[in-house]
Amino acid sequence: MTIKQARRLAATACVLLALGAIPAGVRCAFWAPAAWGQNVGERTVSGAVLNESEQPVVSATVFLKNEKTKAIRSYISTENGHFHFAQVDMSVDFDLWAEKDGKKSAVKTVSSWDDRKQFVLDLKIK
Repeated sequence: MTIKQARRLAATACVLLALGAIPAGVRCAFWAPAAWGQNVGERTVSGAVLNESEQPVVSATVFLKNEKTKAIRSYISTENGHFHFAQVDMSVDFDLWAEKDGKKSAVKTVSSWDDRKQFVLDLKIK
């Protein structure tokens, strides 16, 4: 559909609404975009792994679990505790946590409802 055709359709819909030819419940279909509220695309998930005294944890394993497919990606934190996951699907929920030497952080959720393209979160190992 071209822009000209879309404008013509919108103008026709306005006239029909004004004349009462379209029932009230149907009018929403003309105005609401199909993808409103849907997160599409990819994001990055990053942050730092910290110990109880807020110091960086080196070589901790950070896990990112896709709640739809149950696939798990992992990353080893850097010398300053940082981790980074690229190409994370925004339309799926993910669980994120870190482990090191038998200790584990709380599991955090990266929600599909969150529209941030760069999701930054620190994980605290206890």
